[in-house]
Amino acid sequence: MPELPEVETVARDLRALVVGATIVGASCDWPATIATHDPDAFAAAVSGLVVEAVGRRGKRIVIELSGDRALTVHLKMTGQLFVVTPQIPGDRHVHLILDLDDGRELRFRDIRKFGRVGLYTRSEMGELQTDEGVASPLADLGPEPLDPSFTLAAFRSRMSVRRGRLKSLLTDQTFIAGVGNIYADEALWRARLHPLRTAATLQPDDDRRLHVEFLAVLTEAVERRGSSIDDYTAPGGDGSMQERLDVYQREGAPCRRCGHPIRRIVLGQRATHFCSYCQRLPAVDRPGAARILAAGTARERSLSRRAATGRRGPRWTELAGDGSLGLTPEESAHAAARARAERTRQAAATRRAAARGDEPPASAAASDAGVARARGDAAGSAAVSAPVSAAPPTHGEGR
Repeated sequence: MPELPEVETVARDLRALVVGATIVGASCDWPATIATHDPDAFAAAVSGLVVEAVGRRGKRIVIELSGDRALTVHLKMTGQLFVVTPQIPGDRHVHLILDLDDGRELRFRDIRKFGRVGLYTRSEMGELQTDEGVASPLADLGPEPLDPSFTLAAFRSRMSVRRGRLKSLLTDQTFIAGVGNIYADEALWRARLHPLRTAATLQPDDDRRLHVEFLAVLTEAVERRGSSIDDYTAPGGDGSMQERLDVYQREGAPCRRCGHPIRRIVLGQRATHFCSYCQRLPAVDRPGAARILAAGTARERSLSRRAATGRRGPRWTELAGDGSLGLTPEESAHAAARARAERTRQAAATRRAAARGDEPPASAAASDAGVARARGDAAGSAAVSAPVSAAPPTHGEGR
C-alpha cells in the first residue's frame, strides 16, 4: 500500500494538474468506490465545484473544493489516478471519472477495488464530516511526522504513554499518520532498534535516534518520489527510494552495516524486516517475543530447504505509465520497459512449458495490457502530465 512518501508524490503531481479546474460531472461504475454517497448523489454534489488545493493527510489525498467541500482519496493497494483527455481509452478497472471544465478527465483506476473516495464538508472548526455530521476517517489520525510541530519533545510525549512494540506503534495510524511497513522497518534499522522492542524500554538516546532517523528516511523518500519496489529493476534504476532501502524485502541478504543476514518475521499480519545483530532485543522483551521469533526461524529454515517460487504482486508504481501521477517521464519509460521484459519472460516460459507438455505458467500480460489501455498512448498523455523533480539528498549512514 502506498505510504506517506508515495501519496505525497501523487498529491504534488495532482496539484499541478487540476488546481483551478471546475468539476462539471462524474460517473462511477462501482458504487463501493464512493464511501459517502451513492453515485448519482455524488455526481450532483461535486458538479460545479472548483478544485482549490490538493494536499495529503496520512495515506489519503485531500482535494479541497469550493463551498467548504473536500474529496479524500485512499489509494489502498492498487488505486491510481490519471489526468487524461477523453480520447484516451480506459478499461474495466477505471471505476470513477471526474469530468473537468477544460475537457480533461480525472480517472480513478483500482484493480482490486479496495480504494475509496469520499466527499465531505468542512465544519466551522475545520474538520471534515459527512452531510449527516459523521466525522471523516481523518479525524482519528495521529500527527503528521513531517510537520514542524512533530518535535522530539512531542514524540517523547506520545511514546511515554504507550507500551506496545515499536513496529506496531510506528504503523498505528492513530499514533503517527502515514507510515507503513517500508519506512517503519527502515527507520528502526537506521536507529538500531529491534521492531519487537517495547516503547517502555527506550532510553533517552534511543528515542532521540528513532525520531531523527524516522524523519530522515521519510524526508529522503519524499525527495526521491517514494519507493517503486520491483523485481526487475533496470540496470540504471529509476532514481526512486527503492534503490536506497536497507532492510525492506531484503530477507537473507547481508546487512549493509554488519554483514549478518536480514531476517523477516510477521507481526500483526505485517512482514517485518530487521538485522538481529545490529538491532538487539533487550532481555526484558525476549520472553514475550519468543513465539514470534521462533515462527520466523521456522520460515527461514523452510526457505533454505526449497527455492521460493512465485512473484510478489505489483506495487502502485508498477501499474503506472504515461499519464499516471507520481512518475517522471524517465520513470514511466522504465515502467514500460519492465512491462515489456515481463511479457517477454512470460512468453518464453509458456513456450518452454509447451515444449515439455507442462501446464503453462500464469501470465501477467493481461494486467499489463489493462494498464496500457488505462493510460493510453504516450502522445495523448504527455500533454497533461507534469513531472516533479527533486535533487537527491546526501546518502546517510549504513549505505
